[in-house]
Amino acid sequence: MKTPHATYRLQFRNGMDFDRAVKLVPYLQRLGISHLYASPVFTAAPNSTHGYDVTDHNEIEPALGGRPGLERLIAALKGAGMGLLLDIVPNHMAASLENAWWRDVVEWGGQSPYHRHFDIDWRERLTLPVLGRAYEDVLAAGELSFQLDRRRGALSLAYFDNLLPLTPSSYGMVLSGLKSDLATQMMAIAGKASAEQSAAFHEEIYRSLAETEQASELEQELKNLSRDVHVLDAVHGLQPWRLVFWKDARRHLSYRRFFEVTGLVGVRVEEPRIFDDVHRLTLELVKSGLVDGLRIDHVDGLADPAAYLARLRLEGGPDMLFVVEKILARDETLPADWPVAGTTGYEFIASMADISIDCGGLARLDKFYDLHSGRRDLPQEMRAAKRQMIADNFLTELTALVSVAQSAAAAAPGAEAIRAALIELIAAFPVYRTYGTDEGLPGRDRQMLTRVLADARRAGGQDVAAALEFIERLLMGAVPGSALATAATFRRRFQQLTGPVTAKAVEDTVFYRCNKLIAVNEVGCDPACVGASLDEVHSRFSMPRQFPPDGLLATATHDTKRGEDARARLYALSEAPEVWAQAIARWRSMHAGEVKHLADGPAPEPDTEWLLYQSLAGIWPIGDERLSSRELEELSRRFVGYVEKALREAKLRTDWASVNEAYESAVKQYATRLLAPENTGFLSDFAATVRPFIRAGVLNSLAQTLVKMTVPGIPDFYQGAETWDLSLVDPDNRRSVDFSALDSQLSEPSPGPLEGNGVEASKQALIKRALTFRSSHQDLFARGSYMPVQVTGQRSEHLFAFARNLGEQTVIVIVPRLMFSVCKNGRFADAAFWGDTEICRPPGLAHTNLKDLLTGSVWTGALSAASVLERFPLAILV
Repeated sequence: MKTPHATYRLQFRNGMDFDRAVKLVPYLQRLGISHLYASPVFTAAPNSTHGYDVTDHNEIEPALGGRPGLERLIAALKGAGMGLLLDIVPNHMAASLENAWWRDVVEWGGQSPYHRHFDIDWRERLTLPVLGRAYEDVLAAGELSFQLDRRRGALSLAYFDNLLPLTPSSYGMVLSGLKSDLATQMMAIAGKASAEQSAAFHEEIYRSLAETEQASELEQELKNLSRDVHVLDAVHGLQPWRLVFWKDARRHLSYRRFFEVTGLVGVRVEEPRIFDDVHRLTLELVKSGLVDGLRIDHVDGLADPAAYLARLRLEGGPDMLFVVEKILARDETLPADWPVAGTTGYEFIASMADISIDCGGLARLDKFYDLHSGRRDLPQEMRAAKRQMIADNFLTELTALVSVAQSAAAAAPGAEAIRAALIELIAAFPVYRTYGTDEGLPGRDRQMLTRVLADARRAGGQDVAAALEFIERLLMGAVPGSALATAATFRRRFQQLTGPVTAKAVEDTVFYRCNKLIAVNEVGCDPACVGASLDEVHSRFSMPRQFPPDGLLATATHDTKRGEDARARLYALSEAPEVWAQAIARWRSMHAGEVKHLADGPAPEPDTEWLLYQSLAGIWPIGDERLSSRELEELSRRFVGYVEKALREAKLRTDWASVNEAYESAVKQYATRLLAPENTGFLSDFAATVRPFIRAGVLNSLAQTLVKMTVPGIPDFYQGAETWDLSLVDPDNRRSVDFSALDSQLSEPSPGPLEGNGVEASKQALIKRALTFRSSHQDLFARGSYMPVQVTGQRSEHLFAFARNLGEQTVIVIVPRLMFSVCKNGRFADAAFWGDTEICRPPGLAHTNLKDLLTGSVWTGALSAASVLERFPLAILV
């Protein structure tokens, strides 16, 4: 297996298929990419835009080109000396009738050979949350009917476009009173049907429907029978499933889902047979050498991640690259027993925030924001959002967990006490989850849980003390032998719940509520804990447990909240909080007449206005030219779509399940007005105000890009982000990329200096130059040590510098930081700014000639910042 030195994430679907990807290979090779990093390519639900709703783990999506198309892509990659990383989804599948396993379970219930493939509670009928209102109302309104499913050879209960297969044992109740000979024939076929012979059963029904002209007559009889709600209800009662209102899924659901998404059902890959079924094709691709590595999606959703990864490593071989999608808290590391190279790299984003943010300015921004919004402190907001999320959106999981706890002991606390204690405990969790197994909790998790329990006791007081003590015994396994199995079940369910609650409460709620500096409201970041010292950042980069050499380093993904360059630009707000606060006050005054005063408050409220102006600053195009009406219209379309999502994610006055039309409409009208071509006064003021932030953002972006390519780890580039990525959250960040323009922009390698490239091409050119060097010095970056490089002088705080060393090979990286004060004057730093600032040569390089890869300049003596950064604001000295 060839270890990657740079990966490029490509989102398949939405116009991107294998043959189109083949055409991109020469461009990616020239850019310096070693491995294409593909989004899921297995067959997914119809019209899937992302591929994480897999319907068949053992088939390559036909719409992308199928297995032949994938092999053409792999051949093109190998021909260019490149490889392929594949994104796999072991935790869940689409709860869709297009999923053959799920359909079989719906039809046969507990008799289906796949009924244990999914994490279903078979103590009750399978709940199917597909109804638009309560079952009784749907039944009374005549929205259910009996229909023939001619395509599949089945009798179904239809709800609009959903043709739900009836279990064969109920065919008699439907067909027995009908006169058609076909009805009699179908009853006879159903009478001898079995789950083990399901395919043969459907084939026989299919032939019966195709070989007779009575199908239309039977359909008419079924239509007439569907008027009898008593028969419909009775047949519904015979199914291994029951239909429920989709909004009721948050209160009760009989299967584990992915986060809140009822359309994604949990898969039990902890069972060896099910692991085999899910990974058959994946492992074939791995063992045949077609795939060089795997990205494991949502590893925290699995019952036992360590056991799963050990099995995957055993099957995939010792050299296969595995990275896991895992959100680490600050200073959290992966469990030591996980046989993986690292994570998908979100923790790098947090480190770049530490490098790029002015801590003093952030404190001042905090004061302005508090005056402006009046919102509570962030840790309390996070805890409150978790409580809300558990009690409302994850009520079905909470109720199930309470039930398991109560079954563990006859003397268990009451349901309400356990429920309240669980809410406090989960709300206090500082990480996504612990990693206990049937044998108990590992040492580090026991220590962490002890601290969290103490925090929960302080927050909940005596009301939850006894229940928390009981829960502690279950999680720690301190129960009688007869209760160990129940305690293990409780532990597993608890661990599978804390991660989704944290993600939905923090990333998908608080990140849209607390808008002081939205750049740090990002996956992998903790906005309540920003601003580590540069020494701390250096320490982090030098520790293989935190930044392993084969882990990925991400700055943008399909899940990040905004584009990497929008984020880098917004970091600069921390350098000029007074400028920003005064601008917001000015713009709010300009648009005071646009605020609607509704019964539940102003729309938008001040905090939302703060979010709107910051978000707009992040996506404002680079350049001094005035935007045309067409450009403003396109920007407005993207911006208003984002605003709607942000309001619903915040869950304050509207949300996805209960839309506040008046409020949303008022805020979207306000947002639309901001970008109206006739709003010239604001547009001119806004453009002038954000111009220095844009310049500072360009420097932050280039610094972020170069650091990503040179610190320990494998730099990962999200599609299109090799140039300026000013996108918003999905779906905006999943727009089609103009690869033709990127290809044209990419110049051939030349000995000339990088500073000759314009701003538009500078980021892409930097990537190409650095990756070319990295490709020819792979051992240096894979095995070389990381060393902080000291900077002295009056502007020392404006540089971040480090070295990588392996034997005789050394590279020194120097990037600027906190440059707004220079950029506000319309220029970049010059000799007058840098003064006596000097980069100290690392030991052993005191008299060595050093050449800058970006400009070609050579230094033999002291490394003054003024001279090293005279021609380009970053440097790679070798």
